[in-house]
Amino acid sequence: MSSERYDVVVVGSGAGGGLVAGEVADSGASVLLLEAGPHRTAADFMRWEAHANHHIWFPPTLVEPEAAGAPPLAVIRGRCVGGTSTVNTKVALRPSDEDYAKWHDAGGLLGAGGAPFGAGDMAPHFERVEARLGVRERADWQTCIHTVAPGFAALGAELEPVMSYTDANCMRCGSCLQGCPTNAGKNTMNVYIHPPWVDGRLTLRAECVVQRILIEDRGSGPEAVGVEYVGPDGAAHTVEANVVVVAAGAMGTSHLLLRSGIREAAGGSASSQLVGRHIGWHPARIIAGLFDEPQDAHRVYPISAHCMKFQSDAAGGFIVEAATIQDPIGFAVMLSDEDGVPMFGRQLNEMVRRYRYFSGLLTMVTDCNNGTAWIDESGRDRYSYAFNDVERERDVAAARFAREALLAAGARRVLPSSQSSTHVQGGCRMGSDPERSVVNARGESHDVRRLFVGDSSVIPSTLSVNPSLTIMSLASRLAQYLAGGEHGYFEGAVAHAAV
Repeated sequence: MSSERYDVVVVGSGAGGGLVAGEVADSGASVLLLEAGPHRTAADFMRWEAHANHHIWFPPTLVEPEAAGAPPLAVIRGRCVGGTSTVNTKVALRPSDEDYAKWHDAGGLLGAGGAPFGAGDMAPHFERVEARLGVRERADWQTCIHTVAPGFAALGAELEPVMSYTDANCMRCGSCLQGCPTNAGKNTMNVYIHPPWVDGRLTLRAECVVQRILIEDRGSGPEAVGVEYVGPDGAAHTVEANVVVVAAGAMGTSHLLLRSGIREAAGGSASSQLVGRHIGWHPARIIAGLFDEPQDAHRVYPISAHCMKFQSDAAGGFIVEAATIQDPIGFAVMLSDEDGVPMFGRQLNEMVRRYRYFSGLLTMVTDCNNGTAWIDESGRDRYSYAFNDVERERDVAAARFAREALLAAGARRVLPSSQSSTHVQGGCRMGSDPERSVVNARGESHDVRRLFVGDSSVIPSTLSVNPSLTIMSLASRLAQYLAGGEHGYFEGAVAHAAV
């Protein structure tokens, strides 16, 4: 094994891993952060959609339907330092009480004093992350929002300003999905990773793909002892660690654990059998309305407003956000006619020519975590979804409401997209019951000591809201625990100071 050793090795630099690495490094621990994607910064970002798609996004992953005849679900995620937090829309929302209740129901997750885990357990972590990100209200709506707002009001619903981790330098240029060129959009790279990295307190290695977590039994049961990864030059490397935090995103973490032999190390325990199970997709659609006047919904801060009237399961189980329209390539690819048939030829050409006249609403459905990740006989990573009647009804209701709101606002045509996902959650469910969860309330594997999961994989049940702020706050909670040293995993006489 290599002589190189760190207190903590973190796999993945997104909303979870980037924050864990930065905060633990701030405490004085030695941290190695490994990222599969490139290290691109504001100096590299430009509003060039095709360039960004190729360089800082994974190719879309197609999730297979279990139902015959159903279409695949496209999943879109970032592949760069900062992960999807570098290329998202910065919406900052906390879970609802209903969300927390589902977490407890799913895996028996307990908080302080043995009570069901709830808002009180997370409040200080949300407050700390919100303060560092500079979360603020975005009521600076532009034409496309003011156009659709009366449509919501006509249906007895209201649009509200979103909370966002963007600062006053945001010029509403609309380039969030290609990376913010001014650093006005906050992410784990420019807030948590760069400060300790620039000072030499954090080791960051980009374009490094982790092949497996090293798991050994040194007399007290299986434990994580390091990682193997392949660097940008194609050479293989091994690094030892006192603690390994896997944060490769919900699309990557489960597969990495499976490839590392966690089930074999755990003797096929109930907990290890749940790795890759209970994945939630938070499926979304863009419902685009064509108006008589230019909306320029591509030249805005995307997602400036939302309608929360239908957030609870009883009220509908969905949220509608406004206003958004993809950049031209994505817009053309997503366009379907009113019957959901993908557009092509002359009809598509005519609609793309009207690009500036569209304003879009994003629907997001709270699903029931019926997704699965596995590795097939040929060694390929695969995923599946199995939406039930409740999930399908929510999708239909959300799209119908968005369509009616756009028509009430004066849209001449309303065109839906197919379903997609950017908010994948679950696969390594957090809970206090090892029979129903993969990691404990601290994020540590029930089966393998010193192995933690620090990303959206741990979310026990799909959130009703955009998940990035929750992922970061859960990661900060984990970082506090690791930095505090009560686990006893760091070598040396004294624990590092809590961040």
